[in-house]
Amino acid sequence: MLKNQFHRNKVIAHRGAFKNTGATENSIGSLKHAIALGCEGSEFDIHMSSDSVPFIHHDPTIDSITIEKTSSATLAKLKLPNGEFLPTLDAYLAAGVKQYTTKLIVEIKPSVISKERAIALTRKVVAAIYKHKAQAWVDYISFDYEILKEVLRLDPYARVAYLRGDVDPGKIAADKMFGIDYNSGVFQKKPEWITAAKKNNLTINVWTVNDPALMDWFLQQQVDFITTNEPELLLKKINVH
Repeated sequence: MLKNQFHRNKVIAHRGAFKNTGATENSIGSLKHAIALGCEGSEFDIHMSSDSVPFIHHDPTIDSITIEKTSSATLAKLKLPNGEFLPTLDAYLAAGVKQYTTKLIVEIKPSVISKERAIALTRKVVAAIYKHKAQAWVDYISFDYEILKEVLRLDPYARVAYLRGDVDPGKIAADKMFGIDYNSGVFQKKPEWITAAKKNNLTINVWTVNDPALMDWFLQQQVDFITTNEPELLLKKINVH
């Protein structure tokens, strides 16, 4: 078993640490910067090529190319602004499991084509995580509730959190999920959901918090994780607190 040496500082680098480092978001470089900073987690997004290879990218398109409608051979030749090639999930996981301090926050993106492809991607992602023996590193997140239910069907011990912000914590807990991961505005409008999540033993993550005053507010609420494009600033605040 992997000894739990992961940082416990609440800081999740959104798409890796890219804004202040010169790395491209969702690149392996941005992951390595998040690790070097000492973030508790580094988040990244996954889509699937037309021939069923998972790639790391936020938007469904890159350079006007729709990832889901493009072959892995073509996608693998695409260069990011920092000089890296568009990374596969395999390459990302291989880099991630070389260290034991920063968790991998895996966002499985809904398909722009069909629900069936979303479920197919989910199965590919879970299989890759098992192949790399990366379960201890990984928390799963998605805007698609069915994706998360499929993750739990495949791995009942997986840690999954829902992103969309339209389901109350009681149902999330009833469905055996690990946590809620909602936009900051949801919690500001419904602060009672913070209380309800804690009552139901759910973890609370909030995105994407870049404003210093908002960071302070969520630290006061004692949420478990804060997802941010400003991990350096949040780490400074955590150390003060």
